[in-house]
Amino acid sequence: MATVSPAVTGGPAAGLDPASRNGLKAALMFGPIASDVAEAEHIFDRTLAPHKGPFGPLVEHLRHYRGKRLRPALLLLTAKACGGVTPAHHTLAAAMEMIHTATLVHDDVLDEADVRRHARTFRAGWGNKVSILLGDMLFTHAFHLTSTVDGRACQITGEVTNRVCAGELRQVAERGNLELSEADYFAIIDGKTAALTECCGRMGALYAGASEEVAARMANCGRSIGLAFQIADDLLDLTGTEEAAGKTLGTDLEQQKLTLPVIHCLNRLPAGEAAKLRDLIRAGGDGMGARVLQALEKTQSVTYAKRRAEELSRSARQELECLPRGEARTILEAVTDWSIRREK
Repeated sequence: MATVSPAVTGGPAAGLDPASRNGLKAALMFGPIASDVAEAEHIFDRTLAPHKGPFGPLVEHLRHYRGKRLRPALLLLTAKACGGVTPAHHTLAAAMEMIHTATLVHDDVLDEADVRRHARTFRAGWGNKVSILLGDMLFTHAFHLTSTVDGRACQITGEVTNRVCAGELRQVAERGNLELSEADYFAIIDGKTAALTECCGRMGALYAGASEEVAARMANCGRSIGLAFQIADDLLDLTGTEEAAGKTLGTDLEQQKLTLPVIHCLNRLPAGEAAKLRDLIRAGGDGMGARVLQALEKTQSVTYAKRRAEELSRSARQELECLPRGEARTILEAVTDWSIRREK
């Protein structure tokens, strides 16, 4: 196969250093799991090293997709709090990050996004075909990694990946459905986002020797973090700035994907106004975003979505009460708070 060359290599925008502004990132990298995060990243890099020959630019560009390390950090912190990190945790953390990265590469194709973490996306630089195949390759490497731990890890990973893919597929199938309910929205994000963070909490606990009860509570914690995180991300798509977010925004409305604040707004508006807003979203155009934001302000839907995210953050924090007090638990508590404050 011929060497793949990018149309645009990309890179961080001048003067921007997203990691330096992220307090959580610093806490994780210099906290009690610093060496464990480094080992998981080493496994990630070592796994992909054989591809550097034919696909060097692609493998190198993956560094722009590896941002906050939320999922491996969640797995490793849970392990630390539940008894200790083992070599199995390093492998599983690398696999979870590979699955997450694969979903980002595929998401950029689905969303037709040009920027991710202040750099060009794979689809913008190499096109859709390469992006899809690269995502597939990351998925298969993740499965191979988990198979080196044991059969249970591979089974759990297979189940969670099925949920992630089903959530993404459902979201695509519901595009253009401007009658989407809150229950449907939560079912979508429970699969596409929360399933993986739930898995990280569960496996972090299980492979540290925790009881099934504690593992279930840590899974619940991870799930609530994922749900809160996704609501915050959806709010960012509506109200954030691309410079602060470091990625293409506004794609949800453009593709007629209803998220929590818009669903709440449509349900709160009088029937006639809601019908007009739906027509506006269908028609699209330059003025649509501003009109939707006006409607969100009228119905206080941004405030409502923030409140739901805060409730989920508190639920996640409550699940941590089963853990002994210590530095790892303290950072996990900070993670529950950070999950709803994406730009800070």
